[in-house]
Amino acid sequence: MSTRHSRRTGPTWKQFLTTQAHTILACDFFTVDTVLLKRIYVLFFIELATRHVYIVGVTAHPTGTWVTQQARNLLMSLDQRVDELRFLLRDRDTKFTSAFDTVFTAAGVDVLRTPPQAPRANAHAERWVRTVRRECTDQILISGERHLANVLTEYTAHYNGHRPHRSLGQRPPNPPPQVIDLNAARVQRRPILGGLINEYSQAA
Repeated sequence: MSTRHSRRTGPTWKQFLTTQAHTILACDFFTVDTVLLKRIYVLFFIELATRHVYIVGVTAHPTGTWVTQQARNLLMSLDQRVDELRFLLRDRDTKFTSAFDTVFTAAGVDVLRTPPQAPRANAHAERWVRTVRRECTDQILISGERHLANVLTEYTAHYNGHRPHRSLGQRPPNPPPQVIDLNAARVQRRPILGGLINEYSQAA
């Protein structure tokens, strides 16, 4: 006699992320190889609702202790904004230790690990990695950790403050206080990353 599979109850993973996006912070690593073929690891966090990105550390040796300290530094920089967060989404990378998780749970933030064998479970972070590689790190020869940190600092400032996002109605995560009408205003161009990217603002 055949048995029926029980029907899923409750929201799907995608529905959960959508409804709780304003309370979720996701994190992940990506790697960049230098001109001397040294691999550098970048730890970043991204707010799911606003797409705001935080580059919190760049290192060739991402030990569990180092990763945990970067988590502490992030929470200190967020200060009272931590109260708005309910969840941290991370994958099952062993660099995320129990001490790392404790930094967040002690602040009242529950840690969610992505489901096993679900490569798209942290899609927002993965999409940002593709963007930063395509628009930035794949276009520049990186000489070392300090160079990469400077490049990513400049790029994320552009990404958070100026780059339009389709999911945000073509606005950046933290838009300038005034939207500029390029047809009516005199604008000036400001090159970013040596001209790899351009930003435009109203001329004084």
